[in-house]
Amino acid sequence: MIGALTLLLLFQLAGEILAHAFALPLPGPVIGMALLFATLALRGGVSDDLRSTANGLLQHLSLLFVPAGAGVMIHFARIGGEWPAILGALVASTALTLIVTALVLRLLLRGKEQPPS
Repeated sequence: MIGALTLLLLFQLAGEILAHAFALPLPGPVIGMALLFATLALRGGVSDDLRSTANGLLQHLSLLFVPAGAGVMIHFARIGGEWPAILGALVASTALTLIVTALVLRLLLRGKEQPPS
C-alpha cells in the first residue's frame, strides 16, 4: 500500500513539475493522472497493490469534499454576490457536456452499426 501511494504521489509530483516547468494551463495532478494512465496502458494493466489502494481511496472519496465544503461556507458571501456568473457557467458547462457526450455517442454507435468486412 505504501508503494502504491508513493507511486501515485510521484506521478502527481511529475505532473506538478511539468506544469510549472512549461507553464501549462492544466493542473499538475491532471497531468500526473494522464502520465499514470499512459504508463499503465503501456504496462498492460494495473497491479493488484495499486488496484486495492485506489479502491480504498475511492471508498473514502467523500472525505475529500469536506475541505471544499468548508471553503464554500467561508466564501459564501462572495458566492452570493457572483451567483449569476456561477449559474451561467454551470448551465453552459452542463449543456456543453451533454452536447459533446451526445456527439461522441452518435459517433461510437455509427461505427458499431457497420458490419465487419
